[in-house]
Amino acid sequence: MSQQPRREEFEQSLATKNDKIELSGPVVRQEVGERRGEITIGEALEATALTSGNKAVDYSDAAAIQAAEVRATGRTNIVPGGVAAAAQSAATRNARLTQYEEKTKLSEVLADAASKLPSDKPVTRRDAEGVIGAELRNDPNITTHPGGVAASLVAAARINQSKQNADSPRSPQSPGKN
Repeated sequence: MSQQPRREEFEQSLATKNDKIELSGPVVRQEVGERRGEITIGEALEATALTSGNKAVDYSDAAAIQAAEVRATGRTNIVPGGVAAAAQSAATRNARLTQYEEKTKLSEVLADAASKLPSDKPVTRRDAEGVIGAELRNDPNITTHPGGVAASLVAAARINQSKQNADSPRSPQSPGKN
């Protein structure tokens, strides 16, 4: 099975979510990580900009973005001037503002996230779990946001896992098992 159907499935899923929340515009495809046809962390962050782009950045978003950046780069600290640093700055600024219109939105922070990361890698289940934990720990209601950072990484990890399962050779079944 080629990578194209899985990628189109992911993009169609995003387009459907965009229609539900009244966003418009084409889904932009980055060529990062195309070698195996898997969705990268940077691409999943960009998907968040499409699905929840009008949401103001808060501390749970910043923590989830930081966790994603750390997993993508393999570094233990955030990149100065990177996506996580911008998210943290936006969350701090937004906490002080009272007018929602003035707050920095996820779409502003996560636009072109894949190109802003010094390195990137395909999303794994472990990456998604780490980002979920970061988002939960930093949310006052201990919840993740539908269509948010964690949700986008979970969706990408599921697609990547199903791609790996489809590409791996199937082992013969044991006698007596169906």
